[in-house]
Amino acid sequence: MRAVEFQEYGGPEVLRVVRTAAPEPGPGQVTVETAWAGVNFADVKARADGYRVASLPYRPGLEVSGRIRAVGDGVEGLRAGQEVAALVDGGGYAEVVLAEAARVFPLPDGLDLRTAATLPTVLPTAHALVHEVGRLRAGETVLVHGAAGGVGTAVGQLARAAGAGAVYGVASSDAKADYALKYGYDEVFRPDTFETDVRRATGGRGVDLVLDPVGGDTLRRGLEALAVFGRLVSFGNAGGAEPWQAGQNELYARGRSVGGFSVLALAQSAPDALRALTERALRAVRDGTVVLPVTAEFPLSDAADAHHLIGGRTSTGKLLLRITE
Repeated sequence: MRAVEFQEYGGPEVLRVVRTAAPEPGPGQVTVETAWAGVNFADVKARADGYRVASLPYRPGLEVSGRIRAVGDGVEGLRAGQEVAALVDGGGYAEVVLAEAARVFPLPDGLDLRTAATLPTVLPTAHALVHEVGRLRAGETVLVHGAAGGVGTAVGQLARAAGAGAVYGVASSDAKADYALKYGYDEVFRPDTFETDVRRATGGRGVDLVLDPVGGDTLRRGLEALAVFGRLVSFGNAGGAEPWQAGQNELYARGRSVGGFSVLALAQSAPDALRALTERALRAVRDGTVVLPVTAEFPLSDAADAHHLIGGRTSTGKLLLRITE
């Protein structure tokens, strides 16, 4: 089979197409004949910085869709030939992918394989940020960093469907702002002025919920943009800064709180919770609450081009690799 991997860290040029034997499932596992693979910023960080890479060579890719090829011992409810989406801990850039059965999700009626590949990381993350961790209530206001990305696109729609009083985004360009405004956002601010813009838009009150994948100083500034009793949820460190901590001085006076979420960490620590979360999230796509647009797709052999695009911070929506030619 064909796969894309890297043997050293570096730019997109270190990605190489290799030919290797297809994996076989062990107990509790399945193999998937991949149709599509999602491209995420975490893949770029793995290639450039070794994020979540245990050893080299390494094959990136966290989410795929396709048909089950084979089922290992002890697996129930899944069968060969079934159309599924899967969350994997690396290895998704390949024609055959090994997946833990607990992270493999049969597709509901009406959900095609191309759309399904956009879902395993983005949609559960967005759902958790709005509902399970962010606990957004009707009438509350929310500020979302990375509003034009895959998660941001889904969050804007989910927050609007949850009855948010206002949905504000943060994006780095006019093009990204225009894109986000199509997916649930009322206003979109720039990264260097978002605290001032929030105060203006809310009459000085601040927002009830901030969702932050950037980390570092952006997270600290987001905390200051919260209203009394506001919540901030960290779900990434895309800026690469040293972790920033909030303590009693930052939280007590105005009753603020800080939470966190990682879909990959949840998959490791609480797979049953991940399955329940994913099933709830998939219903939002099936009933039309959320649309996740694919803004660019590439053949597997051009994975480096996908990394150039997403690594340049100019992409919007979701990027996919087309595995089946």
